[in-house]
Amino acid sequence: MSESRPENGSSDVRAASSASAEPTPDSTSVALETPTPSRTFWANLNHPFVVGFFLTLGGLVAFALGMAISSLVTIWIYVAFAMFAALGLNPLVERLQSRGMKRAWAITVVYFVFAVILIGIVWLIVPTVISQIAQFFRDLPNMIGDFQRSDLYAWLVTQFGDQAPELVAELQKFLSDPGNIAAIGGGVLSIGVTIGSTISGVIIIIVLSLYFLASLPEIKQAFYRLWPARLRKTTAELTEQITSSVGGYLGGMVVLAFFNSLVAFFLYLFLNLPFPALMAVVAFAITLIPLVGSVLFWAIGTVVALIASPLGGLIFAIVYLVYMQIEAYVLTPKVMNKAISVPGALVVIGALVGGTLMGLLGALVAIPVTASILLIIKKVYIPKQDAQV
Repeated sequence: MSESRPENGSSDVRAASSASAEPTPDSTSVALETPTPSRTFWANLNHPFVVGFFLTLGGLVAFALGMAISSLVTIWIYVAFAMFAALGLNPLVERLQSRGMKRAWAITVVYFVFAVILIGIVWLIVPTVISQIAQFFRDLPNMIGDFQRSDLYAWLVTQFGDQAPELVAELQKFLSDPGNIAAIGGGVLSIGVTIGSTISGVIIIIVLSLYFLASLPEIKQAFYRLWPARLRKTTAELTEQITSSVGGYLGGMVVLAFFNSLVAFFLYLFLNLPFPALMAVVAFAITLIPLVGSVLFWAIGTVVALIASPLGGLIFAIVYLVYMQIEAYVLTPKVMNKAISVPGALVVIGALVGGTLMGLLGALVAIPVTASILLIIKKVYIPKQDAQV
C-alpha cells in the first residue's frame, strides 16, 4: 500500500500540470480575437484611402526635399569650388611645410601672396576693362562704318548680294533707336548686378577655401575613421593620391589659362587690335574650361579682331591656332602628366558628361573624377579580381 501511493500521487501531479498547461476555450478565443498593432497597421493598408494617403504624403515629402535641394544648389556649388580651391593650394602649403614652416604660417603666406596677386589684377585690369567696354559701345558705329569700307565687306556683298547690306542696316537701326539703347542700359545694369553677385560668391569661396585648407588634415582623418580599421590604410593611400592629383590638375589648368591670357594680350597689343586687356581676361576665364576653352576663345577672339581689322583678325587666327597646337602637344603634356594621367578618349567623354550634367563645374571636376575612378579600379578592383582563382 505504501508503494502504490507515490505512483498515484505522481500521476495526479502530471494530470494537474497537463490540465493547467492546456489553454481554456475562453482564453484561446480571446487571444485570436485581439489583433496586434502591427497586424492592424498592415490590414489598414489594404484600404484604398489609406494607401492613397500614404502615397500622397510620400510624394509631398519627396517634392519638399527636391525643392530644398534645388534651392541649395548655389551653396553646394560654392562648397565644391571652395574644396577644389583648397586642394589646388594645398601643394603649395605642403611645399612650404617641407621647408620647416608650420602649416598655419604656410597657409598665411600662400593666401597673402594670392590676395596680393588678386588685388593687383583687379587694380590693373578692372578699370581698363570697364573703360574699354564703354569705348567699345562708343566706337561700335565707327567700327561698322570702317567694316563697310573694307575689302572683306565688298567680298561679302559679292558673295551674298543684298543680304550683307540689309544686316548692317538692321544693326545701325537697332543702335540708333533710343528704346534699344535703354534696353542695352538695362542689360548693362543687370550685368552689373550679376558681376556684384559673382564677386560676393568669389569672396564666399575664398573664405570657405581658407577654412577647408586649414582643416584639411582633420577632414581626411575624419574620413578615414568612417571606414573599417582593415581598410583605413588603403583608403588613406587612395585619398592622398586623389587629392594630390586634383591639386596638381587645378594648378596646371591655372598655368595654362595664364599662358593663354598672355598670348591673347600680346597678340592684340602688337597687332594694334582694340581691347587687349579685356580679351586677356576673357581668355583666362574661358580657357579654364577643359578641352573646348581654347577653341571657344579662338573663335571669339577672331571674330572681334576681324570686326576691327580683317588683316589683323586673320593674323590673330593663324598665330593663335599655332599656339593651340603648341599648347596641346608641348605645354599640356609637361604640365598635366606630372599631376594626372588619363587616356585621351576618357578625357573627352568625362568632360562632355560633366559639362552636360553640371555645366562649368562639371567640366572642371570631370577629369579629376575620371582619374579617381581609374585609380580606384587599378588599386582596389583589379587586385581583388587577380586574387580570385
